[in-house]
Amino acid sequence: MARASRPLKDHAGEARLLRARALAGFLLVLAGMLALAGWYFHLQVVRHAEFATRSDANRLRLVPVVPARGLIYDRKGRILAENVSAWRLDAVPERAGDGAALLQRLRTVVAIDDEQAERFLRDYRAARPFQPVTVKLKLSDEEAARFAVDRWRFPGVELVPYLNRVYPYGELFAHVIGYVGRVDEKDLAALGPAGAVYTHIGKTGLERYYDAQLRGRPGYRRLETNVAGRTVRVLDTVPAVPGTDLRLSIDLDLQRAMVQAFGDLEGTAVALDPRTGEILAMVSLPAFDPNLFVNGISHAAYRALVENPSRPQFNRAVLGGVAPGSTIKPFIGLAGLDSGLRTPEDKVLSTGMFYLPGQSRGYGDSHRGGHGWTDLRKSIYESVNTYYYKLALDLGIQRLDEYLARYGFGAPTGVDLAGETAGILPSPEWKAKNAPRQGKWYPGDTVITGIGQGFWKVTPLQLAQGTAALGNGGWLRRPHLVKDTRAGVTAPWQPVPLAPPRRISERADHLQAVREGMIGTVHGPGTATNIRAGLTYLIASKTGTAQVISRRGTAALDPRSLPLNLRHRGLFIAYAPAQDPQIAIAVAVEGGGYGASSAAPIARKVLDAWLLGKFPAPEATDTGEAAAKPDFSNVRGSPDATPVMPAPQASGRTPPAAASGERR
Repeated sequence: MARASRPLKDHAGEARLLRARALAGFLLVLAGMLALAGWYFHLQVVRHAEFATRSDANRLRLVPVVPARGLIYDRKGRILAENVSAWRLDAVPERAGDGAALLQRLRTVVAIDDEQAERFLRDYRAARPFQPVTVKLKLSDEEAARFAVDRWRFPGVELVPYLNRVYPYGELFAHVIGYVGRVDEKDLAALGPAGAVYTHIGKTGLERYYDAQLRGRPGYRRLETNVAGRTVRVLDTVPAVPGTDLRLSIDLDLQRAMVQAFGDLEGTAVALDPRTGEILAMVSLPAFDPNLFVNGISHAAYRALVENPSRPQFNRAVLGGVAPGSTIKPFIGLAGLDSGLRTPEDKVLSTGMFYLPGQSRGYGDSHRGGHGWTDLRKSIYESVNTYYYKLALDLGIQRLDEYLARYGFGAPTGVDLAGETAGILPSPEWKAKNAPRQGKWYPGDTVITGIGQGFWKVTPLQLAQGTAALGNGGWLRRPHLVKDTRAGVTAPWQPVPLAPPRRISERADHLQAVREGMIGTVHGPGTATNIRAGLTYLIASKTGTAQVISRRGTAALDPRSLPLNLRHRGLFIAYAPAQDPQIAIAVAVEGGGYGASSAAPIARKVLDAWLLGKFPAPEATDTGEAAAKPDFSNVRGSPDATPVMPAPQASGRTPPAAASGERR
């Protein structure tokens, strides 16, 4: 059989097919390469900044540097608020993971109580993923060492050194310096994004008022880290700017003397320099330990403070208003002189009871039989109510308010403490707005206003400011606590500019007449002769008693017969030495009864301490130590001061409370 012929290959067709396939493959490869090149271009050029940042983030870390908070010193350079090195634990949510699980694991290494755990979980849930959240503050050295060993078990948790705020004198300056506390959501909202750097912020007192200056400006460190997050090296550092240091006008020794002068009594006192307005001492008792608040006070401790009926956290010196009682009489007497309605020699007859025309209700004097004919000087040192009943009516409430506003009442003094109250200058407008149920303004309202009762409210700081103005020749100066500031330990102290004073009276003879009446309170036949024994300097003063409850009808009321919370407040204002005042003081004693028996002895001890150097020894509860020996060469009174008014014999006198006769 013939074999079948085989077809010849189409070499040209196969070549064409091969070329077509090769071209398609080439185009596919080219398209892939172009796509890859385009993607590389997108990554390397278009999104270069983003991925470079991400890359650096894996290798670099910015750590904020919290500045050291400014220190606070007393006038002699003794430290009252300092920073002590401590450790804290911080956790970053995006790296540390679930907060509850983290907390459970951390408790095997560090002691964390339920309150700390509750606070951490609350802050942890509210924090931004990259924002560090404090787990625990003030770790012990043992806890810090134990965590450092187990650090590898807790990614995103860091042991951070920081400066813990400490108040070495505890309660002694609680209401002056105040305290710092942990930053909360409200603080963060006020501080803005930069506030996340800070763990603490000023909450009360000077810490709050000067917080912006005290907290400084944060810096940062740029760290290079390995894959485990450990620091390899520090690349660069922008240092933090420390906070401003404050030097106060407060004197530690005088502050301690003022507290000890109160003994077991409650109340407040303010002493200032009449020449400058510098506050030398200011206490409010009872007080509290500000160190409890720095890292978070426990619920039990806070509840004990809040439920204490004596309100230890309340600063009576600038927040609490009290009726001034008879301490307002020198100012009303000056208003009578400056208005032209009285001269120092004009006399009013005191018979023991004052009546408004057509009314049967009387307004009494402290002496049942009256004081007889009374001029300005006698009205002050014997505290004669009738003189001021009549003077208040003659002035009228509007004019009386105008003069008392000129003397600094009814408005904040401007002291460098947050929340100062203005007090109340009683007026028909005020009564209509705040006490409408008591009807319109009656003449009787004006009468009792004249002796510092009724709707009156003043702060002890206002009383001290006004008293200083009487003593320094009629200049009302703004009280202030901060004397100097400096921008670091190597910088010089810079004095704080003083607000210009304003005059309260243009008549030196009027001021002199009032001062002579005030000198008679202690050195004449006045209401505070009980503190005169052994005095080597001259005191100009006025006693006062602010009623908490009123008498019924014409019946006399002995405050000593009442429970302590219903007893009248004892008040006393003074400046000394009377010829050249170097200190002015206002004292208010809660439940103290008569000012002469309760407040005046306290003032005498404070004046002796400042003018004669009779400071008490530091108590065992003080944790701070004096840094310098006190120097009293600039504040002593004249040792040869002699009274300008005759002093009655002390023998045979009744006890001070009964002898004073001071009831309003």
